Order: sequence, then C-alpha cells, then structure tokens
Amino acid sequence: MILDTNTLSGFIGGDSGAILAVSRLKQVVIPVIVIGEYRFGITQSRHKPLMERTLDEFLQSCKILDIDSITARYYAEVRVNLKRTGTPIPGNDAWIAALSRQYSLPILSRDTHFDYVSGVKRTVW
Repeated sequence: MILDTNTLSGFIGGDSGAILAVSRLKQVVIPVIVIGEYRFGITQSRHKPLMERTLDEFLQSCKILDIDSITARYYAEVRVNLKRTGTPIPGNDAWIAALSRQYSLPILSRDTHFDYVSGVKRTVW
C-alpha cells in the first residue's frame, strides 16, 4: 500500500490511528514525492534532526517508488481525466495517484480528493 504524506507524517508524529494502520501493512510503499513533501515540511521544525533520523530509519524498511517515463503517461491521463470532470487535485497528489495506477496499489490517505481519480482506491486511517 502507498503511504500519502499525511499518513507518513501521522505515523512518524505518533498518531495512534496512523501507527495502527501502517503496522497492519504487509509492505509499506512510499513515493519519492511523499518523501520530498515530508522533508520539506520538517525543514523548519525545531525537531528536524530527530525527525530526519526517524524518517531515514523508517525508510529502510519501505519500498520507495520513483517516477519514470511510464509514470509520466499515467500522470498525464490522471490530469486530463480530472480536468475533464472539473475535479483537479494538487500536482504532487496527481503524481502519487499516477504511481497508484501504475503499480495497482491503493493509497493510505485522509485526502478525499484521491477519490476523484478513476482507477485509484483510497483507504482511510
């Protein structure tokens, strides 16, 4: 299952719901986009060194998904379909949705806008 940034943040931040949801997964998959969003979010934290260490340790047990030319095709399809239906989503989330479709993996997220993307299944924690 793919973790969205709000799930990763909740997990590392100690949210019991996120911890329970992630601990039940057989395999944790994190898009490189999510890692970038999370690292951006912690750059101004007074706990940055601790959060970075915690993230780095956690990532050792995860599969990291990179973007490639195939992902770009899925991304284009996602964006076109969302534009046609008048339901745009944030650009980074369109990339995450594209990876979800490419690898046929659900997304663990609280962001309801993933529900607008055909071919993407979202699970809530």
